[in-house]
Formats: sequence, structure tokens, C-alpha cells
Amino acid sequence: MHRTMKGRAMGSKYRTFYVILFLTIFLFLLVAVALQLSSYISPLGNDAPVEGHSLNKERSDVVVSQTSSRANATVQNCTFHTCFEVYHCGCNGQSRITVYVYPETKYTDEDGRSLLAGPSREFKEILQTVRQSVYHALDPSKACLFIPPLDLLNQNSISLERTARILASLPHWNSGTNHLLFNMLPGSMPDYNATLDVDRDRALLAGGGFSTWTYRRTYDISIPVFNPFTRSLTLSPKSASPVDRQWLAVSSQTGLHPEYLRDLEVFSDDLEFLRLDHCSDFNVSERCDKNMARYSYPHILQKAAFCLVIRSNRLGQMALSDCLMAGSIPVIIADSYILPFSEVLDWKRAAIVIDEDDLSKVMPILRNISSERVELMRRQVEFFWSSYFNSINAITLTTLQIINDRVFPYAARKYEDWNELPYRPGVQNPLFLPLIPAKTLGFTAVILTYDRQESLFQIIQQVALSPSLSKVLVVWNNQVKPPPPASQWPKISKPLKVVQTRHNRLSNRFYPYDEIETEAILALDDDILMLTVDELEFGYEVWREFSDRLVGFPSRLHLWDESTKMWKYESQWTSEISMVLTGAAFYHKYYNYLYTNAMPGNIKSWVDEHMNCEDIAFNFLVANTTGKAPIKVTPRQKFKCPECSNSIMLSADLDDHMVIRSECINNFAKIYGVMPLKSVEFRADPVLYKESFPSELKWFSDVGSL
Repeated sequence: MHRTMKGRAMGSKYRTFYVILFLTIFLFLLVAVALQLSSYISPLGNDAPVEGHSLNKERSDVVVSQTSSRANATVQNCTFHTCFEVYHCGCNGQSRITVYVYPETKYTDEDGRSLLAGPSREFKEILQTVRQSVYHALDPSKACLFIPPLDLLNQNSISLERTARILASLPHWNSGTNHLLFNMLPGSMPDYNATLDVDRDRALLAGGGFSTWTYRRTYDISIPVFNPFTRSLTLSPKSASPVDRQWLAVSSQTGLHPEYLRDLEVFSDDLEFLRLDHCSDFNVSERCDKNMARYSYPHILQKAAFCLVIRSNRLGQMALSDCLMAGSIPVIIADSYILPFSEVLDWKRAAIVIDEDDLSKVMPILRNISSERVELMRRQVEFFWSSYFNSINAITLTTLQIINDRVFPYAARKYEDWNELPYRPGVQNPLFLPLIPAKTLGFTAVILTYDRQESLFQIIQQVALSPSLSKVLVVWNNQVKPPPPASQWPKISKPLKVVQTRHNRLSNRFYPYDEIETEAILALDDDILMLTVDELEFGYEVWREFSDRLVGFPSRLHLWDESTKMWKYESQWTSEISMVLTGAAFYHKYYNYLYTNAMPGNIKSWVDEHMNCEDIAFNFLVANTTGKAPIKVTPRQKFKCPECSNSIMLSADLDDHMVIRSECINNFAKIYGVMPLKSVEFRADPVLYKESFPSELKWFSDVGSL
């Protein structure tokens, strides 16, 4: 017993000894490693600059003599595909450009005199934003884009000749290839050209004030003119409703041309219009009316639904940024002006553009805009401001993102990403849809076509006029004849996609294409040319209220025939409907998935084989899913075909055709085991549709007759 206790004590003693020895050796190794690493750490500690990255890196001096070569004249016909080199743009293995910022440099002449003024605060912020962004590259040999250390934001503060020589002296200039220059105030007295006058060869220009004559599409980037006087202001949020605004429109720019002032004099007695100019002391934070009453600026803009942005010496105006900041809808009155970031932003959502010749009509034009549209545009204005315009940081990153999207189009942000407000779903429908989908999401027009190119192009142009349109998707169902080249398609303001199918099947129109990104789909045949914009907008509004239904224009009915004991397809106009034809109808994209993947029995293959009844099959599907009838909108019952010699129904209702479609109803009902179609004595028309009110008081005045 004594030996056992002694052995345990000795074991405990040695165990303690080995633990202490192990800890000693471990601490010794840590100290050795620390001493070894210390030889690689700069004695300056955290303040030591990182090579090529720190703003505190010692500035280099470069002498540019009078005889130094200049940059060549600007190449006016540059496009992305002719002047931009993409070969170094994938070096990081990611779908992201790399941007090299030249180190800060002092440029002097032979006598040591500086050739450039010091950089502005705004230009320093641009460089700092790039250096802190995910795009920044330390190694110029791996850079896709180069930004010179030259502050060209204000042309009045630079020498054109000296700047051209400095640009040519840059070590990676290479005729300006892939070099990005920033300028907000181009031109100088007396001409005030709409682009930077510096010779810059093939360099890209992010400019504030391009015209259609100076803007090189797909190459330059139109940016806003930042207002440094309002950078520290924070305006309190205001209601989007025009009812809560004291004025309908305000004009607050100073130094306007006398011709424009004469046009504005027309509204001098209009109580809904406020005209302001500078005060006697030229205080930038105030504006005065004709009676010299003072108003805080830009706060006064919050009290108007619209804010006029009129051409001045330069096309680009700080007034546009001020309007956006105040949440006032800008009214652009500057012919040929390229709006900021218009390559990706849909300005029809956030601004009104009026010809300069129509300035004297601006108030009647604005009064014709509905309060609902004003509210939607106000929200879009706030979204644009907070996302792309509210700081130099936002402007810089938006510029780089646009270039990145050009270089990597397969990874580019979509139209919806740039323009749609962040969607926040609220209470959910027990089925699967939001109770009322957001109107700003819009709808996708899916047009099925085979060979009617002329009418197809006409319907694309017609549907593109609808403000709620988000995208047009053409389903090209002809495998023999390819779609026309891109140059022949209509030029519209919304995305236009063409999908060529592998087989000529009617079911192709209901395929869940990845290109359909909106909740709402407007299905159209390629000969439905008679629908007006008001009819499309009203149909979309009704669908939003009943988003689980099929909402359309031409309607049909199924009837039970006692004599044959079978179902009968009826196209005559009656008091009931049970189907709406998908040649012109709104529905939720979820039903495309059901039609393609969950259609009962052989209905889908039967439709494809017989090339008929796809619309009846679709009505069966929706009615069986929801247990509800479709909704017919507007009184239209007949649709004239422009290519036919006589007026006929949308679905050429000949005797044989009626027999086939009656057969479809009976076959489909047998497969379902029940008749899912529901009849309803209901039609949706706009309020005041039949009332004898002036058209100005009706929201949807252009609704077709029977």
C-alpha cells in the first residue's frame, strides 16, 4: 500500500515536470518565430505605406517639356468594339474588371513650375473610391482599365495643351487605350462644347453634359454633375403625393437665357408655378421670387411635384441632382441632352422630357399626368438618387459597373436590377401570390410568331408604348426561316429578346423561359394590332387585383348541349363567359411551369399534334388550379385581322374550327374527370367608361368599342 501511494506521487511529480517542460519549449518556439517575422515588418508600423495602394505614398515628379509630344486628337468614332481592348480584363479569373490608378504625380515644366492645379476634393474622392473598391488593381500589367491622376472635372481649371502633353507622357498611355477620364463641366466660353475639349486619343470619357452629337454610344458614360454645395445637406423625407405639394412645378435655375425666361412668363400668374432666381447677395443656399421673397434651396424643391431642368450654358446641370435629392420629378428641357447613366437607367420612369419649343406648354402637359403616375415617379426618383446619384462614391461605382457590364455581358446586371425598386412582399395570398403585386414590376409581353414579320414589328412598337411594360419576348416558332437580323428589329426603350424554338409547337408560348422575370405575362398573337395603351394598362391593373386569374380581352363560353349530351364551344356574344383567349391575356408566370410540367394526361401532346386548342387547355389549367373563372376586361369582343379580306374573330370561327374546339373541350373534360371551367356574368370596365365626362377626367379614356 505504501509503495502504491509513493508510485502515484512520483508519477504525479514527473507528469507536472513534463507539462512545464513542454510549455517552456512551446513558449521558446513562439518567441523565435516572432523574432524571425519581425525582420520582415516595417519599423514604421501601421503607418507604413503599402506599395501601390496607400495614398501616403511619396509623390513622384515628372518633367513635361514644351517639346514633349501631345496626345493625338480624340477619336470621334470610337465604340466599345473598335477602341476598347478586353484582352487584359479577365486576368483575375472573375467576371470583374481590374482598375489601376496611377500614383499621385507632380507634373512640372523645365523650370520646375507646376503644370496642373491641385486636385479637387471631388476628384480625390473618385480616386479613393476606386482604390477602396473591389475593382482596384495594384499591378498595371494586369489592369483592364487605367485612371490617370489628372483632375479634369472642370475644364475651366486646366490648360488643354498642357493636359494633352501630360496624357501622352503617361507610362501606360498606349494612345489612350482603356484609359478612363472624368469630367463634369466640359467646354468653356463662349461655345461651351458638350464634351471635354482636351485631345485624348482613344480614352473613354465619363462626362457630365454629353449631347447626341458628342456622345460615343457604347463607349463614353454620361454622368451627373455633382453639386458640392449640397453634399453636407440632409433633407427630411416628404410625401410622394402631389396633393401634399404646394406647387405643381418650380423653376429654380439662375442665369437662364432670356428666351426661356420669356416662355416662363406665360405662367407668371399661375398659382401652381413658382419661378425663382438668385437673390441680390447671390447666396447659393437661397433663391428669390419676383417679389424678392427668400426660399431655402434646395429645400424649396421638396414643395413641388415637378422641378424644371432647363438648358443653360452647359447641357449638364447641377439642378438635375438637386431635383433628385429633393424627391421632385425632374422635367428635362434640353434638346439632345444625354441623361446620366441612360445606358442602363430608364428615365421614363423618373423624369419628363419636353422639347425646348414646348416650354411654354409645360404646365398643361404636367397637369395631364395622373396623380398615381406622379407618385410612382417620385418613388423612382428617390430610388435613383439613393442608388446612383447621392455621392461621388455612388457616381464612381455606377460608372465602373457600367463598364464592367460591357466587358462581361453574360454577368451584367439586368434591366430590372438597375431600375426596379427593391420589392418587399407583404401579406401572402393563401395560394402562392402576393395579394396585390407591385405595379413597378411591370409585365413581360410574350409574342408568339411564325412568319408575319410586318405585323410582329407593329405590335412590338405598339406594346412598347405601355409604361408598365418591362420586357418583350418574341417566341420565334419558325425553324425554316431564321429571325431577322438585329438591325431590322424595332428600336424600343425596353429590352427585346428573341427565342427561336426547336420545334413548331403551340405549347412553346407557355414555356417557362428564363427571360421572363416579371410575375405578370401578357400573351399576344402576332396580329393583335388594335389594342390601345390604355387597354393594356387597364388590363394590367385588373390582373394586379386578381393575379391568380386569367385576365384577357376576347372571351368565349362553353355550353352543355342537351341534344348531343356533350360540351359545346360557343363564340357568340352572350351574357356569360368561361374562357378568355390567350392571344391577348394577362396571367401569372407560374402557370407556364404548370402547363409545361404538370398538365394532366396527354393534353399538351394533343395540342402540339393538332396545332389547336392551346388557349382552351390553358383555361382548363388555370380554372382547375384556382376554382375561379377568368376575367374579361373592356367591351372588345371582335379583333380585326389586317391581313384578312373580311372581319373575323381572333380564332377564325368557321364551322370546322368550331367542331374541333368543341372536341377539345370534351376531350379535356374527360382527362380531368370533371369540367373545371367556371362561367361568370362579369366584365371589368374602367370607372366612368360609359359616363359623359370629359376624357381628361377619365384614367383610361382610350378604350376601344365593341
